[in-house]
Amino acid sequence: MRDVRGAVLVGGTGSDAGKSLIVAGLCRAFARAGVRVAPFKAQNMSNNSVVTPDGGEIGRAQALQAYACGLEPSTRFNPVLLKPGGDRRSHVVVRGRPAGDVGARDYLERRSALAGVVADELTALREEFDVVICEGAGSVAEINLRDTDIANLGLAQAADLPVVLVTDIDRGGSLAHLFGTTAILDHADQRRIAGYVINKFRGDPTILEPGTRRLAELTGRPTLGVVPFADGLWIDAEDSLAVPVGRRVGPPAGAGAVGPRLTVAAIRLPRISNSTDVEALACEPGVDVTWVDDPAAVAAADLVVLPGTRATVADLDWLRRRGLADAVVARAEAGRPIIAICGGFQMLGRSIEDAVESAVGTVDGLGLLDLRVRFDAEKVLRSAHGVAGGHRVTGYEIHHGRVEESTESPWVADDVTGPEGAACGAIRGTHWHGLLASDDFRRSVLTWVAATVGTSGFIADSGIRFDDVRAAQVDLMADLVTAHVDLEALAEVVCTGVAADVPVITHRLV
Repeated sequence: MRDVRGAVLVGGTGSDAGKSLIVAGLCRAFARAGVRVAPFKAQNMSNNSVVTPDGGEIGRAQALQAYACGLEPSTRFNPVLLKPGGDRRSHVVVRGRPAGDVGARDYLERRSALAGVVADELTALREEFDVVICEGAGSVAEINLRDTDIANLGLAQAADLPVVLVTDIDRGGSLAHLFGTTAILDHADQRRIAGYVINKFRGDPTILEPGTRRLAELTGRPTLGVVPFADGLWIDAEDSLAVPVGRRVGPPAGAGAVGPRLTVAAIRLPRISNSTDVEALACEPGVDVTWVDDPAAVAAADLVVLPGTRATVADLDWLRRRGLADAVVARAEAGRPIIAICGGFQMLGRSIEDAVESAVGTVDGLGLLDLRVRFDAEKVLRSAHGVAGGHRVTGYEIHHGRVEESTESPWVADDVTGPEGAACGAIRGTHWHGLLASDDFRRSVLTWVAATVGTSGFIADSGIRFDDVRAAQVDLMADLVTAHVDLEALAEVVCTGVAADVPVITHRLV
């Protein structure tokens, strides 16, 4: 595979088909083979983002894919990012920088103007790397959006890319989804579909084989791979808006140390951002992390995490209407541990002055921390490093809110900006995302939680490095695609591009 050159678009029959992880696995597999490979997603819709070394912002999935390639995250890999907020509007990030807010209809008009940005970035990547593996957005069959599409077949047409379709068989109906997605496209777009990958398969592949054989007869296209469902694959690279309530974060249930355990309830806010902050906690043996949205779960957990949000004021109102705000206040008054990150941290103050995200003016916070927050039009975007609890820590900041008039003790001593966050009673809060990925610091936090709630015998000295866990997850995905996808056939698709003799499916009314 060392001589392979070209690009391919990995599209989906729908959202959450597993495109992001398939692309990450392919990136790692190609990189292992000595191919200079890079990821690309023209347009992502996600509140799960990271800060690049040059101070830009991209979807976290593309950062993980870059990691799989052995590259630093770059705004080149995700030139357009949409961050949904309230009132059907989204914050637009172009080449890593804020570019205003738009509604759905406004963006349809604006998207055409972004096509040039996308084309320029992809062209530059193709000149620099042997292979560029592009990820589509949602379903490639959104024919209502085709005229202004810059992420799926619009991109494939503009850049002359072959397309591999991924479907999630765990949801059922995947063979019909592959056929129907292909058939609904116009003939020019159909000819770009080179083959299929079936994801998350459980069971005996020989039982599926008659279906894939018939699919090939009907469409003239091969199934390039059937990737099995993997219990051990848990890091969430998916840039979907939905983080399911009740979903357990971390290795399969029962994995890890035997003995006293800690329970962590991560509150699933409606407009949650950077939901992956809790993954570092979940990698520790003896720590069970679950997404929750009910007061009883907040009351019962050893630790509650109040995460970031794209709409702080709106989600604070939701917290109150659900009875979760009262549960959080009761925890604080009872001295039970709470960790609040970014928007969640801002909610705990006395007031929030917001003329930027919600434009509602000043609202009361939960009053658990003696600080005031004011939103500024200019977004803070930066990588951060400093000291917390006597340990070196790193993280990144993505927020409009600034803390003002705080009397609280800081949780972090930032090397550049000085005091950051707050440590008050059983509350720990910060604007830093990724703080808990600092290994020694994370374990000191868990030791503090265990001591605070009286869980004797809990030992937080696993020696686990979160970066090793992340690498193992990417390697697992690469192992899966290497074992279950015909990479030589895929390399041929990448090299030869769109085949001239690919058949089309003609619609007939009977």
